[in-house]
Amino acid sequence: MTATLDRSQPTGEPPAPKGPKPIHGAQRAMSVHISVYIGMIAPLVALLVAVPFAWGWGLTWVDVALFVAFYAISGLGVTVAFHRYFTHGSFKAKPWLRVVMAIAGSIALQGPVITWVADHRRHHAFSDRDGDPHSPWAYGTSPVAIAKGFWHAHMGWLFERDTTNQDRFAPDLVKDRAIKKVDSLFWLWALVSLVGPGILGGLITWSLWGGVTAFFWAGLVRVCVLHHVTWSVNSICHMIGERPFAARDRSANFWPLAIFSFGESWHNLHHADPTSARHGVKRGQIDISARLIWFFEKFGWVHDVRWPTPQRLARIATESK
Repeated sequence: MTATLDRSQPTGEPPAPKGPKPIHGAQRAMSVHISVYIGMIAPLVALLVAVPFAWGWGLTWVDVALFVAFYAISGLGVTVAFHRYFTHGSFKAKPWLRVVMAIAGSIALQGPVITWVADHRRHHAFSDRDGDPHSPWAYGTSPVAIAKGFWHAHMGWLFERDTTNQDRFAPDLVKDRAIKKVDSLFWLWALVSLVGPGILGGLITWSLWGGVTAFFWAGLVRVCVLHHVTWSVNSICHMIGERPFAARDRSANFWPLAIFSFGESWHNLHHADPTSARHGVKRGQIDISARLIWFFEKFGWVHDVRWPTPQRLARIATESK
């Protein structure tokens, strides 16, 4: 950990507190807690009715195109912006891009940017140990405990009212006025995320029904699918898969999620080298997030990208043998 913070750029590890600060912050207000329940359950209900809804009607190529577009923007907003940039400082970005990335991650509806970052920095500080907000190993290793742990890591932890102390785990973002503003407008980004596809669908098809189906598919169903892909990295990628690199926890690579998670499921390398801008480092390991960062670098929008080096990879691979 480092005690020196650059207010305009994120750090790679949770900043060291100047004095003793608790892990948890204040409990969520009941109104916020209820909104979390709604935000998790409503998209899930939409997904459950998606198959019969699409069987003979209700799904068009416009819906598919909008689904893919919003999934890519919001998903990469989480992986490139919330995760690799704001949480771990894998690169430095121009001020305008920082704001754009924070908004893109917010429309994934996984919580405001500062809340997301604080939770994830805490996860790395206590990965698979007491204090980790979503370790699947929190209850032991018996079959019942593993089942309970999977539920907890996948989505159960989100139903708890306790929050992560942002002053301890994200003080740089708390003091960043631009990011703090984006964080405070999370309600607006949630509205854009859900209503935006419906408006576009209605305008493109010039019909009310086109707006309804776009809202359903590119809004609710897209949010649900992305939720469960992200949550699977927290649960599945700490339970099963390959572990070619040395890490202090049970993080693993799970290849079936690589494309849907934009490279996040190469999770073992990430925990072995958290600030690396690329997670899929071996031959054939597709990492779409790293490719987007590469494009940003080529356009001059980002700099000081922490690409993995052969020497670094060899060292952490050797330690794992």
